Amino acid sequence: METRNQQVHIILAHGACHGAWCWYKLKPLLEAAGHRVTALDMAASGIDSRSLHELRSLADYTQPLLELMASIPAEEKVVLVGHSFGGMNLGLAMDMPSSLFLEDLSKKSAFSKEGFGSVKRVYIVCTQDKAILVNFQRWQIETIGVNQVMEIETADHMPMLSQPHELCQCLLDIANNYV
Repeated sequence: METRNQQVHIILAHGACHGAWCWYKLKPLLEAAGHRVTALDMAASGIDSRSLHELRSLADYTQPLLELMASIPAEEKVVLVGHSFGGMNLGLAMDMPSSLFLEDLSKKSAFSKEGFGSVKRVYIVCTQDKAILVNFQRWQIETIGVNQVMEIETADHMPMLSQPHELCQCLLDIANNYV
């Protein structure tokens, strides 16, 4: 796996109904390539003991990521990786606020150009995904706008488990090209 000499902090945000545990195959591969990697549990997920009923907004759910981002020194190079619903956590971190919590969502506007729009975005298409079909993935790409599209031919909805080496290479390429 090819990587630059510069260490990048790669932050892994899991999808709905998961936790930091879902990155257990990918995390050591990225670390072996010389990067600092943080896989964290969103609120009420993984080992976070809060109940989902205690959360009222996407900001509540995303609190662990927001706190981590607030603690990172300005000079540190960061790559945010979101799996499935984890992409919403990244969107919120880039552009407060947004939400898929219904009551919260009805009061929010679209992401701004100054926040979300100012961040380079890469979408990795998983061609064998049966949860989010390729046509919908392509619609998302067109809708959100991205700087680059990558593809993993043999990846299903969980590329970190089904194709960790291929996903690792994609993320190393992203770190090399965008940070």
